[in-house]
Amino acid sequence: MDVPTLDSLPPAREIPSAFAASVRSWWSVGEKQSAISEERLLRRLPFFKPQNSSPPPHNDSPVVAYSSRVDLDTPKRYLNTLSIQSTSPSPSAPPPAVVLHGYGAGLGFFYKNFPVLAQWAGRSGTSVYAMDWLGMGRSARVPFTIKAKRDDVIGRVTEAESFFVDSMEEWRQKMGLDKMTLIGHSLGAYFSVVYALKYPTRVNKLVLLSPAGVPRDPNTTIPSRELTDSRDTDQSGSAEPATDAKVDQIRAEQRVDKRRESRARRILTYLWEEGWSPFQVVRSTLFWGPMLIGKYSARRFSGLSEAETRDMHEYIMNITLAKGSGEYCISHILAPGAHARLPLVDRISALKIPVTFVYGDHDWMDPEGGRQSVENLRQAGNGKGRMYIISNAGHHVYLDNVKAVNDLLVKELDRQ
Repeated sequence: MDVPTLDSLPPAREIPSAFAASVRSWWSVGEKQSAISEERLLRRLPFFKPQNSSPPPHNDSPVVAYSSRVDLDTPKRYLNTLSIQSTSPSPSAPPPAVVLHGYGAGLGFFYKNFPVLAQWAGRSGTSVYAMDWLGMGRSARVPFTIKAKRDDVIGRVTEAESFFVDSMEEWRQKMGLDKMTLIGHSLGAYFSVVYALKYPTRVNKLVLLSPAGVPRDPNTTIPSRELTDSRDTDQSGSAEPATDAKVDQIRAEQRVDKRRESRARRILTYLWEEGWSPFQVVRSTLFWGPMLIGKYSARRFSGLSEAETRDMHEYIMNITLAKGSGEYCISHILAPGAHARLPLVDRISALKIPVTFVYGDHDWMDPEGGRQSVENLRQAGNGKGRMYIISNAGHHVYLDNVKAVNDLLVKELDRQ
């Protein structure tokens, strides 16, 4: 695939606010523009080596980063990958970290976290990777089907989970990795736990950022918040160990929001059970799609600079309007309201590795699941479960309070 050279990468378009601009954006969507939109974000990393370029601009950098497609054994299946590798690897290096995005997102969402993770990799003589899940981001958009019947909940969940974690295991083998520390966000955190349960010898530790699918209670998680939240520009504060009082405070806020949810939720519930995805709904609007996505990205990432917000919008637009694939997993894994059909809180005690839960203090994921999971791990003899609350952050904790999350990630990666 041809990607523009370093000097010819065009700037992102303005976020469309009128129908004509939305139409122009819709026509521009495609694999080529998707690659460009991702590379715009990654070129913000001084150690990133674009395709078709000379050696990285900073030859004395302790790391070098590049993107690639990792082909799997099944034809037309590949996983989009960012590799950040130490230029002086150490024989005593800790296991590499693998960053895993959430539902309908992509590795580009973490562009503000990669610099600090790269510093850790350079200092430790190890690597950091980020991977797009099969059927999401810029990985292969292959058909997603489930053979299990609707009333076979365990069968549906197992099939859907295997689609993602088995392809990740194949990716691990192709990359030649022995053990990994998994840093997952939202649904990516859910899959990280599932992967660790299925392939326990391959995971060193887990860091779960606002994980989906943890608690049993279906009446606390507020997925509609993702469409209405805006990003707080106040990034003060830090990661604090979760106290019962703080968890109760977050849950009280969620209960208030729950009572405000509109009656339209009933329609969304019906579509959810019928296998529709939110992105399918957006794609069905055709020319209006870019403008609808723009309303979300302009609000949710308003704390970024104007150029960064445009770049994020174009990236989100291209991966959202791409062919539907892995997104159709959602109704098999989560019931309406983002409540897991097989909650992780009932499964996680089998893990023998360190597990860290991280929530924003304005999160729409219920932290009670994390609190109970840490207790279940403890009762099973694993005292390495921890939980933190990030100040001034919602569901996208890693973007809402970049410094606090970056500091915590390094702390957890270094922890013995």
